[in-house]
Amino acid sequence: MAKKMLIGVIGLGKFGTALGKNLVNMGYEVLGVDKSEEAVQRCQSLFTQVYRADISDKKVLEQLGFKEVTHAVVSVGSSISTSIMVSFYLKELGVSKVWVKAVNEDHEKLLKKIGVDHVVIPERSAAQEVALKMALPGFLEILPFGEKVVIQEKVVEKWSDKTIKDLDVANKYQIQIIAIKRKQNNEYQFVPKGSDLLTQGDKIIVIGEMEKLLKVQS
Repeated sequence: MAKKMLIGVIGLGKFGTALGKNLVNMGYEVLGVDKSEEAVQRCQSLFTQVYRADISDKKVLEQLGFKEVTHAVVSVGSSISTSIMVSFYLKELGVSKVWVKAVNEDHEKLLKKIGVDHVVIPERSAAQEVALKMALPGFLEILPFGEKVVIQEKVVEKWSDKTIKDLDVANKYQIQIIAIKRKQNNEYQFVPKGSDLLTQGDKIIVIGEMEKLLKVQS
């Protein structure tokens, strides 16, 4: 049986609190830690467990059960040194996946050198998302495979009365159609067949590199 995911969130500011709350709503157990009594009280009704503790002490992290945590998120504000130290301790404790909020690209480079699995720079991600929404109408999401791979919703116009096979978008544009929503239907049909015929006003979900999608008119 797969080990149940227990997620530790270190640093309960706006980012850590919002992330932990979303994870709890998705059904995960979340252990929150912060040195601020105010932050701990705010999250007591939101998280599975919350502790006030010195997050820069490796022994404290071990005593709080971080050896049992499968994923950890480090979000300790603007203190780069604390962020790096805590992340290093988590890897030493054997946490399999450590995600860290970084304040800039230099911080990101240092975190990756100590073996952090994923680095998030919220301001950069937010700015990139706004730019994509402006440049790519129907933009839905950036995929974790790389910053250039995105998902977009398109309305069928030029591709009307053609089948998925006829369009051959994988070869022509190096993109893929992964879902169709008929204009008379509210539900998406995922993994469409090559024989599926598109009609004017249908909506499709496509996946591909941003530069490729910018050049495609559906």
